[in-house]
Formats: sequence, structure tokens, C-alpha cells
Amino acid sequence: MDFSFLQEYWSFFLKGAQWTIVLSIFTVFFGVILGVVLALMRLSKVKVVKFLASAYIEFIRGTPLLVQIYLIYYALPYADIKLPDYVAAILTLSLNSGAYIAEIFRAGIQNLDKGQMEAARSLGMPHWMAMRHIVLPQAFRNILPALGNELVVVIKESSIVSVIGIMEITYQADTVRGIVFRPFEPLIVAAIMYFVLTFTLSKLLSRWEGRLHRT
Repeated sequence: MDFSFLQEYWSFFLKGAQWTIVLSIFTVFFGVILGVVLALMRLSKVKVVKFLASAYIEFIRGTPLLVQIYLIYYALPYADIKLPDYVAAILTLSLNSGAYIAEIFRAGIQNLDKGQMEAARSLGMPHWMAMRHIVLPQAFRNILPALGNELVVVIKESSIVSVIGIMEITYQADTVRGIVFRPFEPLIVAAIMYFVLTFTLSKLLSRWEGRLHRT
């Protein structure tokens, strides 16, 4: 195998890594917000609200991410909604990730001792305040390992947005493959870069989790 092409095209992979990180950060940010909202909706006593959240989560989890990207990128223009490429990519990844994060948060909340909420309510806290200051912080600490796994998945799944021209790692690897006429080496470089990103994130999350448990 010959990786001499990296001397000339290393900047392609660097740019791809930068966009992969940007996509992942925005996806996680919006995905967590959506996930918390959906989790609270699923735990709601209002049947309509609970049904809407459940239907959304089941639909997203039951359809391929690639189809979801095509629906948002190609179908929305028919409704006179034209999104920039990167906005469409972040929106799709966030909507997808939010459904999985919602189930993680829901499980974390339900696994907490119910006495936590009852104690907060007995002190005069409204339900939303008890959820915000008592329940959600504890649930977040409990679900950190599962949430970390979801973040790793987001980094890997971001590769699929290359199909709509997003210049992340996979897209750049395919570009270099077409330039240097080498089918495997650029993909090996891309695989190594994904591994470095996910491995580093996993280690950072493990340290953070350890610090949280010591406090």
C-alpha cells in the first residue's frame, strides 16, 4: 500500500475532520435538547402529548437515517422549504439522535427513586422546578455512559451526510480516491481518523464520568 498521497492531500482529510466535529457538536447540542423534551412528553400524563412523542420516536427509530436525509434534503423543497446543505445535515442528524437520546433520558428518569420527586414536591417545588433541579441532574449523571455511546454513534453516523455533498471525512476520502485512483488507502485513512475521534471522545467521557461519581 502507498500512502504517499497524504503529502499532497492531507489537508482534505483535515478539513473533513473539522466538518465532522462541527456536525457532531451541533447534532449533540440540538439532539440533547430535543431528547429531553421528547422524554418529558413521553412521561406526560396527557395522552395526546405522550402519543405524539411516542409516534415520533418510533417513526425515527424505525426508518433508515439515509431515508430521513433524503426526505429532508429532497422532499422539503417541494413544500417551498429549501435548506442549505449543512443545515439540512445538522437538522436530520439532530432529529434522528434526539429520538434515541429521548429514550436514554426516559430510562434514566424512570430509574430514579420516586421519593426524589415526592420530597421535592413536599418542599413546595412545582413539578417543573423539581424536574429541572432535582430529577434531570441526577438522571444525567446516571445516563452518562449511555449518552457517551450515543455521541460516539453520532460521529460515525455523520459519515452518511456525504451523500448530499457535505465535506466531512468520508466525502473527502471519496474525493481523494477519485483524484489519486487508489480505492483503499484513502478509506483506511478515513477509518483511522474516525477511530481517533471516537476513541478520544470515549476516554474524555470516561474521565468526566469518574469525576462526576467522585463528587
